[in-house]
Amino acid sequence: MTDGRITTAKLGDDGPEVGVQGLGCMGMSFGYGPSDADASRATLERALELGVTLYDTADAYGAGENERFLAPFFKAHRDEVVIATKFSLSIPPDDPTRRVIRNDPPYIRQAVEASLKRLDVDVIDLYYMHRRDVNVPIEETVGTMADLVREGKVKHLGLSEVTADELRAAHTVHPIAAVQSEWSLFSRDIEPKVVPAARDLGVALVPYSPLGRGFLTGSFANADQDLTPDDFRRQQPRFTGENATRNAALLELIRSVADAHGASVGQIALAWVQQQASVHDLPVIPIPGTRKPSRVEENAAATRIVLTDEQLDLLDGIAAQVAGNRYADMAFTSAGRE
Repeated sequence: MTDGRITTAKLGDDGPEVGVQGLGCMGMSFGYGPSDADASRATLERALELGVTLYDTADAYGAGENERFLAPFFKAHRDEVVIATKFSLSIPPDDPTRRVIRNDPPYIRQAVEASLKRLDVDVIDLYYMHRRDVNVPIEETVGTMADLVREGKVKHLGLSEVTADELRAAHTVHPIAAVQSEWSLFSRDIEPKVVPAARDLGVALVPYSPLGRGFLTGSFANADQDLTPDDFRRQQPRFTGENATRNAALLELIRSVADAHGASVGQIALAWVQQQASVHDLPVIPIPGTRKPSRVEENAAATRIVLTDEQLDLLDGIAAQVAGNRYADMAFTSAGRE
C-alpha cells in the first residue's frame, strides 16, 4: 500500500470486491447545507485514486438530484466503481418536504426505473431498501427486489435499518449482500442482534455516519450555533442544546487516543469502525461522507490505523454516555423495532 491505496474486502459472501472504505455521497447535493460542486467532483476522483470503489447514494437525496449529480462520474468510471442506491422514501407531490416509506412492489418497480434513468446506467450494482414499511411483508418486498436481479436491472441486494429477524426473513427469499445501518463510537445499537445475524448469514455491514455526521471529527460542536438553517443535523437531538455540550466533552477521550497515534479525532473514530471487522468477524465497509479531497485522504489513511486492545477498551464506554437519540423519531430505525 505504498501508493496510499486502501485494501479491499468482499461485500458479503455473494457480493463484489470493494475498497474496505466506501464514500457516502449524500452531502454533495443534499442535507448538509451549501455544497461546492467542483470540490465534490474532485473528491469523487480522489477517492477513486485511493481505492475507494463503493459509492453510496439514494433516490431521496435531493429528490433524485444526488443520483443525477453522480451520473457523469459513474459513466466515466463505470468499470471501476460499485454503485449503491436506495428506494423507499417516497416524496408526496403536494409536500416535497415529507417522506413516506413505501416498500410495495409497484413502487419498487417505479423507483428502480427512475434511478436507472437518473444514474444513466443499465444496471445498479447494489440496490437497498432504504427504510422498512412494516405494513408490507419483507418477503414480498425482497421478492420484488429479487425479480429485479433476475431481470438484469440490479446485481446485488441490500437492506438498511432492518432488525435481525427482518434480515433473516429477507435472506430466505434472496441472498442479501449488505446491511446498512448507523454504526459509530456514538451509535452501537446494532451490535447485540443485527451484527451477529449478519455474521451468521455472510452479510457485510456498511456503517453510515461512522463519523457521527461530522460531530466525531470536531467540525461542529452545536448544530444550532455552527450549522446553516437548511442543515438537517439541526433536527437531530444529540447535536443540539445541552445534549451537544455533553457529547462534545466525550471527544476528549477520543482525542487522547488520537494523540498517541499522531492522528485526528475523526481518524480514530473511523479506525474504530474499521476494526469492528476483526472484533466481530465479518466484513465492515463504512461509508463516511465528505465533500473535500483532503478529507477523503484523511479518511482513507484511517484504514491503516490499528488500535490496541487497551485503546479499544478505553473507547468502549463512550456510546453509553451519549446524550440524545440519533433521530427525533426512532420508529423507522432497527433499534426502534428490536
